[in-house]
Amino acid sequence: MNNPNVRDYIRTIADFPHEGIMFRDVTTLFADARGFRMAIDQLLHPYAGVRIDKVVGLEARGFILGGAVAHQMSTGFVPVRKKGKLPGPVISEAYQLEYGEAVMEIHDDALKAGERVLIVDDLLATGGTAEAGIALCRRLGAEVIGCAFVIDLPELGGRARLEAMGMPVHTLCAFDGD
Repeated sequence: MNNPNVRDYIRTIADFPHEGIMFRDVTTLFADARGFRMAIDQLLHPYAGVRIDKVVGLEARGFILGGAVAHQMSTGFVPVRKKGKLPGPVISEAYQLEYGEAVMEIHDDALKAGERVLIVDDLLATGGTAEAGIALCRRLGAEVIGCAFVIDLPELGGRARLEAMGMPVHTLCAFDGD
């Protein structure tokens, strides 16, 4: 590829997990050393010189990205997981899915009051998972300074939803309904 961008490394799989869905598969991005490095560098670029105490990754691909971003920033990493996956005391936040409700959890001692955190995930769709992550961080007293995603699906309204909460959103590429 001549002068590739992050989007060039993302595979689209038609009709997964259901007919009519165009699944944006970032595993091809992760598998390519150049593409993965490009994505990590671009995810953290807007935050150069900004104090970030922890990177919070949303289950599951946000763990891969968030861990790499935290490493590059020389800061800690905190996972936000689906209900029942974390050992020890947690706090929970329910959120709506298009087909029901889900619950995300964080350890109740994962963040300290006043810590500045960046939330990272692979894809921004409706924004429900990110909104739950933001709420969990805020309940622990942390200041969420922004959310960074590889992919934005603008037609699903997640960016507008997070921005309406006053949350700065950084994405590397967007896919419309194609």
